[in-house]
Formats: sequence, C-alpha cells, structure tokens
Amino acid sequence: MRAIAMTAFGGPEVLVETTRPDPVPAAGELLVRVTASGINRPDVLQRKGAYAPPPGASDLPGLEIAGTIIGGDAAELDAAGFKLGDRVCALVAGGGYAELCAAPIAQCLPVPAGLSDIEAASLPETFFTVWSNVFDRGRLQAGETLLVQGGSSGIGVTAIQLAKAVFGKDGAVVIVTAGSDEKVAACVALGADVGINYKTQDFVAEVKAATGGKGADVVLDMVAGDYVAREVQCLADDGRIVIIAVQGGLNSGFNAGELLRRRLLITGSTLRPRPLAFKAAIAAKLRATVWPLIEAGQIKPVIHSVFPAAQAAQAHALMESGEHVGKIVLDWTGA
Repeated sequence: MRAIAMTAFGGPEVLVETTRPDPVPAAGELLVRVTASGINRPDVLQRKGAYAPPPGASDLPGLEIAGTIIGGDAAELDAAGFKLGDRVCALVAGGGYAELCAAPIAQCLPVPAGLSDIEAASLPETFFTVWSNVFDRGRLQAGETLLVQGGSSGIGVTAIQLAKAVFGKDGAVVIVTAGSDEKVAACVALGADVGINYKTQDFVAEVKAATGGKGADVVLDMVAGDYVAREVQCLADDGRIVIIAVQGGLNSGFNAGELLRRRLLITGSTLRPRPLAFKAAIAAKLRATVWPLIEAGQIKPVIHSVFPAAQAAQAHALMESGEHVGKIVLDWTGA
C-alpha cells in the first residue's frame, strides 16, 4: 500500500511517500480502505520526535481516517452494527497516513449522513478530544461560560460548535481567543459569543468584561506556559481549566492560593495513550449525542484545505504556519 512515512525527525520535508505491507486487522479491528486522513497537531509533534506512538501502534503518523470497510471478522462487525462496504471514520493510535488502516471497531463511527469522506476524516480526533476534555473532564454545563484558547484551530472550531449545540437552546456561552481579527470573525460566524484577538487585546480583561466580572466556568487551554496564571485570574469561582497541549511551555507559575480560596481545578489529559475502553466510551457518547446534531446540520465540519496525500509535507507546513481556520485533510483518492 501507499503510505506517508518519516525518514527522520525534523521539518515537514521528512515526510515522504513510500510503500508498506498491507496491515492485517487483529481481533477487535476492522480494515479500512482510506480515502481521507485528517492532519492534527500531534502528527507534527510526532514528526519532530516529541510524541512517540504508544507501544504496538504503527510508526506511521495519522490519528484519524475515513473510508470504506474492506475487512474484519463478520461477527464482530455485525455486533457493532457494521458490515463490509460501510463508510466509516475512525480514531486510531497511528497509521492514518496510508491507503489501508486497521482500526479498533469500538473507535469507528459511521460517516454521518450527508457528509463526504473528506469531511468525515476531519471529525474523530477533535471530537473525541473536545468531548473528553470539555464535557467529561471539564464538566461544562448548560448556561456556563467556556473560554477556548485558539478558537480557530481544529479543536477550537469543534469546541465552539459542540458547546453551542449539545445543550440545545440552553447552550453554553462561548468566548474564544484567536490571533487575528479575521480568525476572530470566523469563530463568531461559527457561533462564538465573544471573540478576542489575543495579539491586540488582554484576554483576562475581556473575559471579565464579557461575564460581568464573574469569569469563565471552563477554560480549554492548548497553550499552557504563562497562560495558566492568567487563566486563573479570569476563572469563575469553582471554575475548571483543562490543559490539552503545552505549545507555550511546560512551566506555569500561578497563585496557588486562588485555587484554595475559590475552589478552582486545573487538570489535563492526552488522548492517544488511553485504553480502548476509554475511547470506546467516548465513541458511544458521540454516536448517541453528537452524530444526530451533525446529520441535522447543527454542527458542520470546518475544512480549511485538502491536499493530495503525496503532499503531506505541504499540509504540515500549512499547519505549522498557523494560517488555517479549521481542519487540514489528506486525500488518498488521487494519484
């Protein structure tokens, strides 16, 4: 099969097209003929040598795919409500940048009605991540205020839409930060109530002003570093900060006394190394709660760019530039 591998750790140029043996699905897995692969920030970190695949996972990058089921145990497929020929999207621990991918059946979801495979491939990594961290770990409730750092990222556009749609008419209030007025406008168009250009505005002051001094109930943080101390300042009493990436650095100096006095919680997680049962539970929640909202058009994939799979290096360069809004996807259907 065709695949995109890394010749070494380094810049986007280390991503090259190669040929690999076809994967063989193990018990509990199905085989997908991949038509599209989503690009995510962890793929960039893996390429740089900063995020190794879990033991037993493919060394090929790629955490989300969409395509057609072409293999798997008939009884296992039937038990999960699938059959050969079904279109699915899946969260995988690696190996997504390839024409064929073995995926855990429990981490597969049907392609929502009305969506293309390109659109479906943009869903799993960000939707699993946002659900796990905003709703499960962050315990966002109807009517609360969510602050999303990096609202124009793939994670950000997903968090905006889920927070507004999951609770129906009682959706959360969503405040986002982004790095340009154009990105702020794009976030507002997706449903964000307040957009903050972090390069020209103080997000602490803006969050306080937007909430009448109360602060945000939940913060989804992809930056960490010195952002954490500032997030503590704009957090409501009993508020929660959920850290899912450390693009701003590992060290975060903050006033621990504030945590005590105002009963604040700072937590975080990574998804890739979590066990199958954990991810399967998220998949079940997404299928029951979020997939109907997608099929009803209340939540829509946000695709910034689609690259032929052979241009994975260019796709990574775009992601690192930070110029995109939403997701970047590789297309395997061409030459």
